[in-house]
Amino acid sequence: MADQPPAPNSDLLALRMQIDALDRDLLALLNQRAALALQVGEVKKKEGSVAFRPEREAQVIDGLKAKNGGPLSSDSVAPIWREIMSACRALETPTRVAYLGPAGTFSESAALGFFGSSIVKVPCASIDEVFRATTAGAADFGVVPVENSTEGVVARSLDLFLTTPLFIIGETSIFVRHNLLRRENTLDGIEAVCAHPQALAQCHNWLSNHLPNVERRPVSSNAEGARLASLDPRLAAVASERASSEFGLHIVSPAIQDDAHNRTRFAVVANPQRHPQPQASGHDCTSLVVSVANRPGAVYDMLMPLKTHGVSMSRFESRPARSGQWEYYFYIDVQGHPSQPEMAQALKELRGVCAFFKLLGTYPIDVH
Repeated sequence: MADQPPAPNSDLLALRMQIDALDRDLLALLNQRAALALQVGEVKKKEGSVAFRPEREAQVIDGLKAKNGGPLSSDSVAPIWREIMSACRALETPTRVAYLGPAGTFSESAALGFFGSSIVKVPCASIDEVFRATTAGAADFGVVPVENSTEGVVARSLDLFLTTPLFIIGETSIFVRHNLLRRENTLDGIEAVCAHPQALAQCHNWLSNHLPNVERRPVSSNAEGARLASLDPRLAAVASERASSEFGLHIVSPAIQDDAHNRTRFAVVANPQRHPQPQASGHDCTSLVVSVANRPGAVYDMLMPLKTHGVSMSRFESRPARSGQWEYYFYIDVQGHPSQPEMAQALKELRGVCAFFKLLGTYPIDVH
């Protein structure tokens, strides 16, 4: 006769019964919340307002973090409530979110982390397609990478902000853990490693040390590289653990990124004709792109309105204007919301000294 597992003791049974009772209470409360969300949805439809308000959700999560007394950590509060709000929001209207696909990309993880899992996924073949889908209305929102802690800005995303009407309504960042994936659980016999160019660059040292004579083959996304590796035993991919599960691949070598703290920042974009600019949440970022005439002191003059009105700048990047005249666009993040008087005045004066000025968006940021 097979050994039977030991019976749980009476103390454990009593604790489990308490947990089961609390789970039933939580489910009842969640359904009450969902019912109220449906009523909110009806009011919004009558008013013609949108279902998703990032500043409202940020305020809810911040308030819960402030009131949290533990032992649940404050870092755990945000993802739990994002899923609750995502499920309730889906009762009002389905939220379609475009991102760089296919399944298993870090862009997909960023989209799910920001919106929750109760969304309609719109995977796209390129960053350009994410912008097109969101501009055309095939998606309500887009999620695009804008900066990596190792490799810097994602140039294509920044360039597309200049030529499309989309603006930023939110941001999120995720820890990027690259893994070498393959059908065979060995490094032997690999002829090429397929991944997005940024991922190949982020793993340059590891690939040089462990696979020095292997081709590095750029593809549209890491998940596409994983898909190709699943079809050809001579190929390996650099991709996420999610991609390994999606395509049935071995994790031959985990965490091969050169920077142990590698993170990627994503912008959440929307069409201003379909979604309003978020209102002030109390901790906001305003992003803009500007250019100035190519003359001595022009950049100094451009930054003076920010200093004069006490507006703090958290990011400053330059990109060639491709005019052939050594001119540049400057991508700037400043802390605050345009509804604040000092910010409004600084932006007004900044616009006056710039040859080109475009507000890319203002949105709540996580300060915890």
